Amino acid sequence: MAREVHNFPVFQRQDDKPRATPNWAVFGIFLILGFAAIAAARDFLMPVTLALLLFFVFTPLRRFAQRRGIPDGVTAAVVTLGILATVAVLAYAASGPINRAAENLPTISDRLEEKFQTIQESFRKVQEAAEKIDGATIPTGNGDPAVPTITIEQKQETTLESVVKFTPALVSQVVFMLFLLFFMIASGDLLYLKIVQSFDTMRDKRSAYLALREIEDSLGNYLGAITIINACLGVAVGLTMWAWGMPAPLLFGVGAFLLNFIPYLGSITGVVLSTIVALVVMPGLFGPIMVGLSYMALTSLEGQLITPYFVSRRLQMNAVVVFLAVALWAWLWSVLGMVIAVPVLVVLRVLAEHIPGWQKFGNFLAGEDPPALEDEDEEEARDLVEAGSMAEDADDARTATQSLDESQSQT
Repeated sequence: MAREVHNFPVFQRQDDKPRATPNWAVFGIFLILGFAAIAAARDFLMPVTLALLLFFVFTPLRRFAQRRGIPDGVTAAVVTLGILATVAVLAYAASGPINRAAENLPTISDRLEEKFQTIQESFRKVQEAAEKIDGATIPTGNGDPAVPTITIEQKQETTLESVVKFTPALVSQVVFMLFLLFFMIASGDLLYLKIVQSFDTMRDKRSAYLALREIEDSLGNYLGAITIINACLGVAVGLTMWAWGMPAPLLFGVGAFLLNFIPYLGSITGVVLSTIVALVVMPGLFGPIMVGLSYMALTSLEGQLITPYFVSRRLQMNAVVVFLAVALWAWLWSVLGMVIAVPVLVVLRVLAEHIPGWQKFGNFLAGEDPPALEDEDEEEARDLVEAGSMAEDADDARTATQSLDESQSQT
């Protein structure tokens, strides 16, 4: 009698299930396409992003006014009109010095050329050698002189033409941003309510609401502190430029206030511009160098001491990440991208604290010191370091013994 053989399916244990590995190729393609979409839609996304950030900043003011019985529409109108008035005042304050500089542009260029000619005297020999190399003819293989190359010069747009061409797009984006900000503030808590209602469980709803409130507090505290610090820096720079006898110290103060919203690159730009203007209006090189060093000293004092003291440590970011973010957003969205780089990092860090699995990413963004080790971890770390030191000592002793043996064998 033949034995029946039953083939039963083999089941794996729960612990033996293969773990899903992330598809890094798909993630890389998605990342590249995402950056391409952000760069392509910059004219739409820039005012939307700026309006969203300002909405979180001014929401506490709206909530405060609502408790005092002021309608949300009135608060929205006051905020948007206040932003518009601030932009108009800054533009009017800068228009006079800019117009005078445009009128005196030929004189300024002549003075700069004279200054740079004095600097180039020390490099005269190198310049003459380069001119001789450029003027020499390169012989061809049959002994005939090389055929002269024909260069076609294309007419480039002047600065004034580029500004006139760029102004309508900038004005339209500012108007769009103000209208969007007005409707977002006038809607009250509607945006918060819709975001919270998009989650299913009460736990997720509570986490989403807490994340929104923390973004609101973090952005408000960060931008509020940075704005006050930049205003004080603008006053200090303006007074310093006035003390050095620089023209239009008010323009330098306004420029320092605006440029300091751009981390690192803003202060460098201010130093370069102040030095160039000082080269035009001051005789010699000592005065311009001192003007640039004064501007650098003020921005260094602000960046190294004042801002870390007044900005909460939990809002400080990793310096390397900030620099890379500023460069990335400058590549994507130009100047406005550099301005919003750090606020976007603040939002990402707050979200990382509330989204499961993002904690390590949030710790990478943080600029604070790592947490202290526990007693057991500290003992293990100390034992590891001591073991490494003993191994290095043993290697050194072994190397010294081998060298001694080799020297004795040679003698």
